[in-house]
Amino acid sequence: MKVQQILTQAYTTFLLLQLFHSSYAEALAPRPPPKKQVIVTGAAGRTGKIVFNSLLQHTKYYPVGLVRTESSAKKLVQTTHCGLEQIWVCDVTQLDNNPHSVNDAQAMIICTSAVPIMRKRSLIKALVKMPWNIIRGKKAFEFRQLEFCYKEGGHPEKVDYEGQIAQIDLAKKIGIKHVILVSSMGGTDPNDFLNTLGKNKHGEGNGDILIWKRKAEKYLIDSGLQYTIIHPGGLKDTPCGERNVEIDVDDNLRKRVELNSRSISRCDVARLCIASLEHEQSCAFDCVNVDVPEGSKKISADMSLKKFLDSGVTYDYSDMDVVVDEWSI
Repeated sequence: MKVQQILTQAYTTFLLLQLFHSSYAEALAPRPPPKKQVIVTGAAGRTGKIVFNSLLQHTKYYPVGLVRTESSAKKLVQTTHCGLEQIWVCDVTQLDNNPHSVNDAQAMIICTSAVPIMRKRSLIKALVKMPWNIIRGKKAFEFRQLEFCYKEGGHPEKVDYEGQIAQIDLAKKIGIKHVILVSSMGGTDPNDFLNTLGKNKHGEGNGDILIWKRKAEKYLIDSGLQYTIIHPGGLKDTPCGERNVEIDVDDNLRKRVELNSRSISRCDVARLCIASLEHEQSCAFDCVNVDVPEGSKKISADMSLKKFLDSGVTYDYSDMDVVVDEWSI
């Protein structure tokens, strides 16, 4: 009996020593650094969703997606398999109350934008004119003859200016240090075609999307926060990494005829957003995809960004230096 007790006590002591040793070793073992929390606004959009999902797959980041509606939240959870605690449902123009889950965020990626809607009547008119245009030797279908509008409350001034300013102010309020803003090429030209969307033939209406975007960009630059402003060309739903990413400033990419490109994959834009999180240098730049030169290796989005940052080239916002009180909120 005594022998059995002695053996039991010895075995128990052995187990306790093993448990202590494993716990002590675990306590001394190096632990991975905590993930960097990143807020992605417009996370249900076509570009924002790619950014959000890419961050989910990354070992260094913990994304929180901001979406406008409950239905958008459900779709995002279904498609990305993220946790409900990683979704924040609200209107970007009304950010008075924010959940405690975002108070530890260190960066924000803004992917919100007003979205023009084509008027069906203008499409019908354009299709009816096609035979007559062909007979006259003109271009059969003229895209610029189509008319566009914005949803009520979803026009550029509201979304791309007031909404983005609200997001930048939120970033400052909760202590975010770095804001990455996905904007658009063409902001240096007030006569760009995109600015006509939402206006009638007399130039009246809620348009000027690039002008409002540029005003929001300048607000971010003057905010004192670290910033990265990305001006992609036309966004396409093409795979990542098939073509090189070319970066420049001041809409120069539009003037470089030899590039023969004004578009870029949404996936490559997402990669530029994530690569920007690794750099502490504020910057603004334009970007498009270009073909890989024959006999050359592909250049990744993050390598293109590093090369641009090393060049020291800066974007010219001198046209925005005059502050007009009526634009402030």
